[in-house]
Amino acid sequence: MAIQRMDNVGIVVEDMDAAIAFFVELGMELEGRGQVEGPFADQCTGLDGVRCDIAMLRTPDGHSRLELAEYHNPPMISAGPRDRPHNIPGTHRVMFAVDDIEDTVSRLRPHGAELVGEIARFEDSYLLCYLRGPAGIIVGLAEQLR
Repeated sequence: MAIQRMDNVGIVVEDMDAAIAFFVELGMELEGRGQVEGPFADQCTGLDGVRCDIAMLRTPDGHSRLELAEYHNPPMISAGPRDRPHNIPGTHRVMFAVDDIEDTVSRLRPHGAELVGEIARFEDSYLLCYLRGPAGIIVGLAEQLR
């Protein structure tokens, strides 16, 4: 049996409101917010006493979603420095296609976004960059050149 689709990517954040503002500015749409707790949450995560706020955001085309989680219990654990390099094992980045990469970067800067490197050109195909977003995650942006 094959998978049907990738449903969403989950990201743990420290400040839900700031993370939502960042991804809404990027162009995602907030589907809803809520709190998750109880036996189901404990069983699913393998943690005891889970209580967390969640928010689901979707891309404008409706095909991709992010689930943000802010844990209140058990307390979040630091994963190390926020400026970890790009080449460490684990989640690499979340990539978004954008219409105008320079405009997108400038709109995200007031929300704490910082370029990891710089905007780079791949042949005559794409402009690409990585930037740090909420909770230090790396967000990739790609603008297809016409």
